[in-house]
Formats: sequence, structure tokens, C-alpha cells
Amino acid sequence: MKGYDGGPLVAGESQLARPGFWSNYLLAMCSDGACAERPAPEWFGDDVADADAMSEVLFDPEHWPAFRVPAEDGPGAVVIYRNMVGDYGTDYLLTHPDRSCAQQIASWEGDFSGIGLTWHELVRIADTSSAAAEGVQDTAARLLLLLPLLTDPDLPEAAPARLTATLAAAGAPQETASITAEHLLAHLERRSRHDPTWKSPLSGS
Repeated sequence: MKGYDGGPLVAGESQLARPGFWSNYLLAMCSDGACAERPAPEWFGDDVADADAMSEVLFDPEHWPAFRVPAEDGPGAVVIYRNMVGDYGTDYLLTHPDRSCAQQIASWEGDFSGIGLTWHELVRIADTSSAAAEGVQDTAARLLLLLPLLTDPDLPEAAPARLTATLAAAGAPQETASITAEHLLAHLERRSRHDPTWKSPLSGS
């Protein structure tokens, strides 16, 4: 993949079903101190030991997990753990059917930077998996992988229910999935920077 020639990329899709993955991946969004309660792996059905063990896998400098989210028609996405010593971060790239290389649109290095997606754009990619391409096919996992890209200040009324069902499908406890969804969306809305006058990255521009 262009721009990652010096990094030991490995397919990360097999890690999605392991205990501790989703708490590692999503709890970082709740690190701004705005929660009345301390974010915990249990929100996602994990425990601290699971989360710690998964961290060692995800942040291994010798293996940079890449999670491919191919789409049937239109842009897809790739999420890469950039485990460069001294320059750790998570990069978000879009793949375009008519382009040979991926386009980085955002990154997470303790905070989000870059261009995000609206809720409708995020859902469109999550719901249009390509069975012919390698990568994540499960709709719930696809949506959760893309969730950190959400920069939409005007979420539709259906968004919390959709995210609640998605979290439950990924292993979050049924009795707390709605609260976890509320926490995540509240943090995303607080740092939302989506400007409707910007040209969408899905346009391929």
C-alpha cells in the first residue's frame, strides 16, 4: 500500500472476533474526560485482561494490523494501526474503484484530525459490502470500524438505535448497549467538525 512501504502491514480482520478488540478500538474516543463515569472495557463485553492482551497485539511495532472494508459500489475504507515507534497512530484511508492507491483522509493520534464522514456516508459504506473482495464483510463490524470517522453534527433520529443494535451484535451486553451508544455518539458530536460546504471525500476528489 502506497505510503506504508516501510511498515509491516498484516491483515487484521481475524482480530475482530477476539475479546478486547472493540474496547481497545472505541474507548479511545471517550478519553476527553467528559464522561461522568470512567469508560471501561465492560461497556463492550470485555474485561481488563482481555483489553490488555489485545493491546499487545494491536500495537505491536513489528505487525501493523490493517482492516479492509471493501464496498460493492463506490469507495471503501482501510483502517491501519501505524505502529511506528515514536509515531503511533491509527490512519483512515478511502479506496476508490477507479484508483490504484488508497487516499488517507484522517488519523487518530490521541485526537482526531482530517476529514470525516456524515452518518449517511458511513452507513452507506457499512451496508454495501463486497463479497468478491478480501476484508470485513460483517455489517456490524464494518460500521464500528468506520465510527471514529463520524463528524456529523446533525445525526438522524435512527442513529442511536442503529448503533445500539450494532454494538449488541458485536458482543456488547444487551442491557448496556444503548448507554454505550449514547456515550460514543455524545463524544463524537462534541468533537464534530463536519462542514456541509466541504466536498465529501467519497466524491473521489
